[in-house]
Amino acid sequence: MMKMYKLMFISMLMMSTFISISAYTWLGMWIGLEINLLSIIPIIQDNKMMSSESSIKYFITQAIASTIIMMSMIMMMWKFNFPSMLNSTSNLLMIMNSGLILKMGMAPLHFWFPEVLEGLNWNNCMLMLTWQKITPMMLIMYNIEFSIFYMMIIISSMIISGIMSINQISIRKLMAFSSINHMGWMMSSMIMEKTVWMLYFTIYSITTINITLMMKNIFYLNQLFPYLNMSTYMKMFFMLNFLSLSGIPPFLGFLPKWMVIQSMIENNMYLISMIMIMFTLVMIYVYMRIMMTSVIMKTNQMNWNLNLNLKINKMSISMLNFLSMTSLILMTIMLNMI
Repeated sequence: MMKMYKLMFISMLMMSTFISISAYTWLGMWIGLEINLLSIIPIIQDNKMMSSESSIKYFITQAIASTIIMMSMIMMMWKFNFPSMLNSTSNLLMIMNSGLILKMGMAPLHFWFPEVLEGLNWNNCMLMLTWQKITPMMLIMYNIEFSIFYMMIIISSMIISGIMSINQISIRKLMAFSSINHMGWMMSSMIMEKTVWMLYFTIYSITTINITLMMKNIFYLNQLFPYLNMSTYMKMFFMLNFLSLSGIPPFLGFLPKWMVIQSMIENNMYLISMIMIMFTLVMIYVYMRIMMTSVIMKTNQMNWNLNLNLKINKMSISMLNFLSMTSLILMTIMLNMI
């Protein structure tokens, strides 16, 4: 049963997102971001040492990002009042977007993101991986343009997420680096077409929610394999969701990557699309290694501290997974009809 105060803060969290993305001024946007920060801290506090540490790390990082955004807003105000002092608005927007990139934990400003996720439970991880990305991404989408700065951000996200996910034993950190990889794809989709970003984020959120709902008390790979061996049902859905998250056809996760690659090739961006595909293949290798190990390795060795709870709502997980697996066919039919 969710505590009443957490329900209140979740409603404030949602309201703050709508305030930010519908704000008429940069100051209104900043106010929404601050309400968001003050709402998420009590939600992720769980009366445990790890969650308290994560909430402090998150608060400090978000406060630094808010300071950068406020500084860029003040500098823009100086530019309009004293045009001779500052010559380029695009540089100021770049500073503001750097603060927003820090807020959502995209590389190379990702240093806090895996560490914060490591101390949270799966419900809070789901919130950090999905809802908390909406506001910064929407605000970046309002003023993003093709430049070397954004290309470097995208390439660094691909390289760092690919390399850091190798030999990773924590599932929460693996999901964090997977999120950084997908954010690189999302930023490239923003530059190309805004509607592709909306589709990409929706599909990524569905797949991530599926995976986090299945994890329960599983946080490390040595806990995952016995858990999957106890339930063939969960093993099948876990594998299918990881295939969808990696963007392999015929699963739903392939559709947005397909659309992004097509848009980039139409705009003659061959090199960066090749780099993105290459380092996404590294992520696919990591996913495939976990899946193959879970299929091949039949172990009964239990972790003494592992609390396996297989009382899951099979109907809700089945519906979500059916949506994730079959929607590529449905959406292809819809696109052909349009």
